[in-house]
Amino acid sequence: MIKENISAHENFIKFLGTAGARFVTINQWRASGGIWISFEGTNILIDPGPGSLVSCLNAQPPLDPTTLDGIILTHKHIDHCNDINIMIEAMTWGGSKNKGSVFVPSDVLNENSILIDYARKLPKTVVALNEKENYRVGSIRFRAPLRLIHPVETYGLLFTFGEKTVSLIADTGYFEEICNCFKADVVVMNTVLIDPVEGVNHLSIKEAGEIISKIRPRQAILTHFGRDVLKAGPDELTRQLTAGCGIEVTAATDGMHVNI
Repeated sequence: MIKENISAHENFIKFLGTAGARFVTINQWRASGGIWISFEGTNILIDPGPGSLVSCLNAQPPLDPTTLDGIILTHKHIDHCNDINIMIEAMTWGGSKNKGSVFVPSDVLNENSILIDYARKLPKTVVALNEKENYRVGSIRFRAPLRLIHPVETYGLLFTFGEKTVSLIADTGYFEEICNCFKADVVVMNTVLIDPVEGVNHLSIKEAGEIISKIRPRQAILTHFGRDVLKAGPDELTRQLTAGCGIEVTAATDGMHVNI
């Protein structure tokens, strides 16, 4: 199980932001810096949205972006990718060190991409995510088991940390294969909506409950909250899910630090 821990010297996951979708991000009702993972000396950053650099430097204790070994984008929407270029520059010491790996959906590598030509030349490798591949950055192993249902090319992630597994279900509409492909000890899930909305490819609290009930992880952590979820209270909504599913469900908060 992942437990909350304030020590930066342990293997950990740090939520640099829990904003979901455009209005929460634009108003910064929650931060939108992404997720930092540190395991056995390897550091990666997932989805560096607006303010990611500032969130790293303002974290307690601060996170040094020059220590990054990898950056992963689940997809190219602005609330997930806005700071990718500056974070690549930070990872590579202002471009002076050819280091680090960047993993992105293939549509990020098209012309007129959010990944500018200058930045894509700085890291050691830039990799297009593929459902069939296994990836490794230092001590961190992961794969993108399934392309999700979203307006742009989007992938969830499944990490292996020793004998433990952690999955991240990124922005997507609900479909049955999610429950088969993202089984893990801990499931982190983007939940923008309270109830499903036809034509909107984001998971709702109700659908999160269905996924948790089918996967049966040791713990589930919800993040990436939309406006209505924030108004209703993520803590109250996750308390209800915990009672209904019989699984510990936690609402992530900005800066939340959990130990692997």
